[in-house]
This record gives sequence, C-alpha cells and structure tokens, in this order.
Amino acid sequence: MLSDFFHTINKMALSSKRMIFGSLFLIIFMATAIKAAFFARFAFSPLKVDEKNTIRVQIRKGQGPHEISRILRSSGVLSSECDEARFFWLGRITREWNQVKAGEYEFSKSMSPFKIFSLLSSGISVARSVTVIEGENMYEIADHLEKQKLSSKQEFLKLCKSREFISSLGFDPSVIISLEGFLFPNTYNFNKTMSTQEIIRLMIKQYRTIWGAAEDSRARELGLTQYQAMTLASIIEKETGASQERPLIASVFFNRLKKKMRLQSDPTTIYGIWERYQGNLHKSDLLETTPYNTYAVAGLPLGPIANPGKEAIHAVLYPADSEYLYFVSHNNGTHQFSRTLEEHNLAVQKFQLDSKAREGKSWRDLEKQSK
Repeated sequence: MLSDFFHTINKMALSSKRMIFGSLFLIIFMATAIKAAFFARFAFSPLKVDEKNTIRVQIRKGQGPHEISRILRSSGVLSSECDEARFFWLGRITREWNQVKAGEYEFSKSMSPFKIFSLLSSGISVARSVTVIEGENMYEIADHLEKQKLSSKQEFLKLCKSREFISSLGFDPSVIISLEGFLFPNTYNFNKTMSTQEIIRLMIKQYRTIWGAAEDSRARELGLTQYQAMTLASIIEKETGASQERPLIASVFFNRLKKKMRLQSDPTTIYGIWERYQGNLHKSDLLETTPYNTYAVAGLPLGPIANPGKEAIHAVLYPADSEYLYFVSHNNGTHQFSRTLEEHNLAVQKFQLDSKAREGKSWRDLEKQSK
C-alpha cells in the first residue's frame, strides 16, 4: 500500500514538472515569436514618413556596427537612441553587418531599416558631378574638386607635379613638368571613396581616348613632340572660343614660330603669374620674365597653360594654311587676322583703341550666336 502511495506521488510530481516545462516552453516560444514579430515590423516599416528630404552619410573603412549606428542616428537617418539600438541588433541577428561597404550614401527619411542595410551593402556611392571646361587649368580644377569635397587642392596639385606619379602614368617626368594639359575636359562622376590618384587617372584615361599613335605620328610630321603639341593647343584654347577660328590661330602661331617671332600671347603671361593674377594684365606683367611670358621668351612657353579640348588639339595637328602673323579681338569672341604689322596696327586702332568699337560688346556675344 505504501509503495503504491509513493508511486502515485512520483507520477503527480513528474506530471507537474512536465506542465511547468511545457508552460515555460510556451512562454519562451511566445516571447521569441513576439520579439521576432517586433523586429520584423521594425525591419520593414519606414522609420519616418518623409520622402522629400534626403540625408547624405559617409561610411569609412574600419568603422564598426556601433559607430555606424551612431553616425546614422546623429545624421538623422535613425530618429532616436531606441532606433539606434534596434538597428544595431537587427544587423547582428540578420548578419547584415558583414555586408556593409564603405561609401557615401544618400538616404531617404522614409526608408525602412532593411532598405538602409540594402543600400549600405550595395557599395553604390553618391556620384558627385565635376565638369572640367575646355581651357581650365589645374588650379581651377583643384578648386572644383575641393568644393565638392573630393580632394584637397593641395593634394591634387602636389600629385599633378609629382615626378613619381607622372612617371606612373606613362609620361616622361624629365620632359613633362606637370599634368597640366592632360587633364582632359569632360563631365566626370566621381565619388568620395575615390582617391585623388584615381580621379586624376580617370582624367588621363579620357585624354588617351583622343590622343593615340595617329596623333603622335601627325605631331612628328609637324616637328612637334606630344608635349609641344599640347602646349600649343592649350594656348589656342585660351585665345578663342570660336571653333571656326582655331585652325587660323594655330596657323598664326606656326607662322610666327617659323619666322622666330615671339608668340606674344596674353594667356601665357597670365599663367606665369597665376597665383597673384587679379583679372587685369599690366604692362609691367608683360615685361616680367617668366618661363611662360611669351612676350619675354622666344618660342613656346615651358609647358601647357590649360587643358585643351578635342577641337583645339585638332587645330594644332591640322592648322589652316595662311600667311597671317597677327590677330586682334573684335570684342565679341572673334578676331581680326592680319598679314603685316601695318594691317595689325590699323585693326588695333579700329577694334581696341576706339572705345565705341568696344561699347556694349562682350566675348559672351559668341555664346549667344551659337545658341
């Protein structure tokens, strides 16, 4: 009888344990399900309802989950400390943190956490458009890049003048003193993950799409090296914006070089004093001897003074056949060409010294005509 009693007690105890464990399992299961549902709702729901405003955030190499979560909250992508913690743990649970790539990303405030992770793992950075206009020099390009926060001006110019870097691009640094002239004009889409070296290499790559073996061969026929051709092209680019005039202006410079006349080009003189140039060229500037002042030095200047476009380069390789030795501005973007100094002086008198001839005219008139 006593053994039956204890057997019954044991059965009751075992049944209670089963009930307790069953209840605990149910509680744990329900808690896990609730937690999973909560995270699922958080993961797929927009954090804010604001599709108009976007936020740019830069994620750098080496930044971990905690730091990235803090950056997203401080920038306004995540709205609170609670969102920051949830976002951190969501990434841990789903292992999304393993996929995050460095870059500059643009987030909409209405994005869900999973869409945020999807963007962070794409590696597709915000493209920053930089337009290099024909005739801009490397100092002006450096300003554009610094303004877009893609490179510091100092770093860009240092690389453009680095003998080691110039050599790595396939140029001879004993001949080419800087990359001026080879930073090809174009509209580029850079991003902040790119190094300054990568940005420059893209510009040089673009240049090499228009200068190859055929251009080298043609330059040699004219008695020019590639560097000399680009130097002359840069001067032509700065002297006129009228495409139909470029071959004529090229012929003027070729004719002057053959006669050993100085080129006397204002843009070359300006480049030689670029760091102090304030927009006006003075007589004292024309008398100052610099490697770029073609009033003071014979032949071509030390190197290119700007970055020429395709048309200016073509004008050097295929100049017009003319006897012109001079040209003077019409004050509207075009020029008067002359064969003799006497003709030139008359043109100067007519178009430059007569104030009425300049009145109401601008080189911008040429832009209006082309539209």
